[in-house]
Amino acid sequence: MLNKVLNAFWGCTHSRTTFPITPARKAGFAQASNQRHGTYVVCLDCGKEFGYNWTEMRIGEPVAATVTGEAAFSTVQR
Repeated sequence: MLNKVLNAFWGCTHSRTTFPITPARKAGFAQASNQRHGTYVVCLDCGKEFGYNWTEMRIGEPVAATVTGEAAFSTVQR
């Protein structure tokens, strides 16, 4: 509860993240434009994704959110 109030005023500190995740690359599949490339971590409090640099062992820049076909279809006005 207190975290939600603090995040509302100052934003998330991204202090609790997942272990770095590197998606498996399967042979034979074409690389789709919305498929992830590289290692990333996810904030467990707000869900924001960040790139991860293994050589420096640091969280990098935020990863641009990919829009799925279902999400794009649901935002179309009828």
